Amino acid sequence: MAAPTAEPVAPDPGTGPPASAADHRRWRPAVAARVLGAVGGGALLYLSFPPRTLWWLVFPAFALLGIVLHGRRARAGFGYGFLFGLGFLLPLLAWTGTFVGSLPWVVLSAFEAMFIGAAGAGIAVVSRMPAAPVWAAAVWIAGEALRGRVPFGGLPWGRVGFGQPDGPLLPLAAIGGEPLLSFAAVLAGLAVGDLVRRLVLRQGPRLLVAPALVAVLAMAAGPLAALVPATPNGGEDRTVTIAAVQGNVPRLGLDFNAQRRAVLDNHVRATEQLAADAAAGRVPRPDLVIWPENSSDIDPLRNPDAAAQIDRAARAVGVPVLVGTVLRNPDGRTTSNSSLVWEGGTGVVERNDKRRVQPFGEYMPWREFFRLFSSYVDRAGYFVPGQGAGAVDMAGVRVGIAICWEVAFDDLVADSVAAGAEVLAVPSNNATFGLSEMTYQQLAMSRIRAVEHDRPVIVATTSGVSATITRDGAVTASTRQFTPDVLVDRTELRHTTTLATRWRSAPEWVLVALGVLAVGAGIVTRRRAVRRAGRDEDG
Repeated sequence: MAAPTAEPVAPDPGTGPPASAADHRRWRPAVAARVLGAVGGGALLYLSFPPRTLWWLVFPAFALLGIVLHGRRARAGFGYGFLFGLGFLLPLLAWTGTFVGSLPWVVLSAFEAMFIGAAGAGIAVVSRMPAAPVWAAAVWIAGEALRGRVPFGGLPWGRVGFGQPDGPLLPLAAIGGEPLLSFAAVLAGLAVGDLVRRLVLRQGPRLLVAPALVAVLAMAAGPLAALVPATPNGGEDRTVTIAAVQGNVPRLGLDFNAQRRAVLDNHVRATEQLAADAAAGRVPRPDLVIWPENSSDIDPLRNPDAAAQIDRAARAVGVPVLVGTVLRNPDGRTTSNSSLVWEGGTGVVERNDKRRVQPFGEYMPWREFFRLFSSYVDRAGYFVPGQGAGAVDMAGVRVGIAICWEVAFDDLVADSVAAGAEVLAVPSNNATFGLSEMTYQQLAMSRIRAVEHDRPVIVATTSGVSATITRDGAVTASTRQFTPDVLVDRTELRHTTTLATRWRSAPEWVLVALGVLAVGAGIVTRRRAVRRAGRDEDG
């Protein structure tokens, strides 16, 4: 028997006591409406993400989810949450199937949607509690935290905060990182949904005050956070000139590096042109140059011709060049995705290896099993993760490095800043994913990181979009996709520490704990209500 509540809600089919045929006919339209609401809410969340600037769609997206899940049981909550996840992740992750086919894309999206389904179950459990939107938003963060860590290191792609680089909540990233930004956006949407639901039920004005107040406070949190300045940590502020080279690739897709020498030559040629432009006064002379990931897929430590080309470019420009390359390890079987600091006439002076390699791309877990789903499994690499803090010195500038998808991981970027990074570099290779939205989604993450740590960010990609980003997340210059280009930016370096940098993952774990405790309280409360109802019925 369902627990007694102030607002009786008929159970979904399959989630409560057996229903009569009349009950099924009565509730079939309601179930269909909830299904449409869940899928539609997920689609709205997708539309709120870059390259669109429709950040405000996050609010109706979670308003719909909150309405759909209110009063539902956990099993139904999982189902509706899963549908919401499919509506969101299928289009968001479409780039993963660009060149490997639809099946891996759909399987990945469905698997990740299960985490959102679990969050939906938790939100359903807490939906009848006082201040339900607060607990439900914390449950969502718990789901994102889990999805960003398991399995195989997790997939943080698509966290709600990563869709908010143009929204007014962005300053919250400097207080509690992406998790707090995500929490505020979800909370505002859920509170709006709670308010709408109460209005539809024509509840009294007193019952409308709480959700309205929560929605207003959540939306005002961003502008209020902007008033909190970063704390100076004693370093000397200065300006340096940084160039990002986008050499382009010979072709789109997985075969982008089939002409590996052509990719290297493109970046050498672009750097030599940069040197000529700087000598002629057409652009400022850079203090350092950033090449993208995979700009030299020919190992320059084993191939003298590649080393000579890189050294020629570094000599021409006269400053250190950060070179993205693939190095063969001593075991002869595995490889490292590396960024080398190359000085003309000297060669490699520092090295940073990618610390978190990408499953199903740079390495293949359970290779024999996944081969059943796609022939592209055999094209996955044998990369191994590197060690280190993710920062190098270049011409007296401490550069934090997040290679490609590493920018999605809070701890990796925080480690780079803790290692003294004054500017963050995101060398990336997006050519594999063609003319998809992937590069714009990644650019949005870089903008969030700039605000989170009060650090400028330089994004250098093989094929675009490369960009220069200020400490407040603004893009000052960017390139077009699959076009050779060079960005030269006078970058302001300040020695500051944000609360997000200082607190690291603490705000996230506080929110996770709130969500888990709320779900536990909801389960206990419901069981007590069921036992109490059973005693009343027996009496």
